[in-house]
Amino acid sequence: MPTIFPGMDPYLEHPSLWPGFHNWFIISMAEAMQQRLRPRYLAAVEARVYIEGGDRDVIPDVLIRRPGPRPDGPGPGGRQAVAVAEEDGPVIVRAAPGVEVNESYLTILDRSSGLRVVTVIELLSPSNKCRGPGRSLYRQKQRDVLGSDAHLVELDLLRTGRHTVAVPGGLAESRGPYHYLICVTRARRPRDEFELYPRSLRRPLPTLSIPLADPDPDLRLDLNPVLSRTYDAGSYRDRIDYARPCRPALSDEDQAWADGLIRRPEPPADV
Repeated sequence: MPTIFPGMDPYLEHPSLWPGFHNWFIISMAEAMQQRLRPRYLAAVEARVYIEGGDRDVIPDVLIRRPGPRPDGPGPGGRQAVAVAEEDGPVIVRAAPGVEVNESYLTILDRSSGLRVVTVIELLSPSNKCRGPGRSLYRQKQRDVLGSDAHLVELDLLRTGRHTVAVPGGLAESRGPYHYLICVTRARRPRDEFELYPRSLRRPLPTLSIPLADPDPDLRLDLNPVLSRTYDAGSYRDRIDYARPCRPALSDEDQAWADGLIRRPEPPADV
């Protein structure tokens, strides 16, 4: 069952849904390409592991400890003054414990040259777009791939966070506003040349040209069926409460547009 949106479903960006969606989407891309990559290539799901310092979306536990009330000395007429709390004591903050994060991505391997990595395909996570170990590790991997003879395909289907894909942010923004951005950096071209697929919320996702090794032509990958398969496999129609405002928030105009799609009657099921 496809999502009700023409392209990316912004409700999938919810912090509690994204980790599972990320994994389903990576697997769905691999399945969509695998048969067409053979016999020379294969798609492999890889993972990197790091420790993230607690859930960024949860307010950490806070324990406030101050010295107990103390008398402030005798008051007028020898009466004891009302006890007051010490105001300059420390505030002790206890952060949530670190959690192990497994972040999946795809590689296309060339079977004719000992499973050499030809193309790396990344789907960005929220932790890649904010300060912390997830971003540091991603940017190092990005530099490693750009310094190799492999192609890099980066999919940013998140509306919030810092610019992260290889193309400079100002250069991408010069092409006009967008909500989502896909960046392809080819190994056989200058590393300052990028193929961009900017998309607004109201447009379908693009069909990508996935580069392979010479002399093979690109593999065409339509992301809309991939998204539909992911949405169905993860049972997101049953898990998302579309009656609630989107999180991360949409603009008032986009939320009104989304509400119109949500209220639209569904077509009857095929008999």
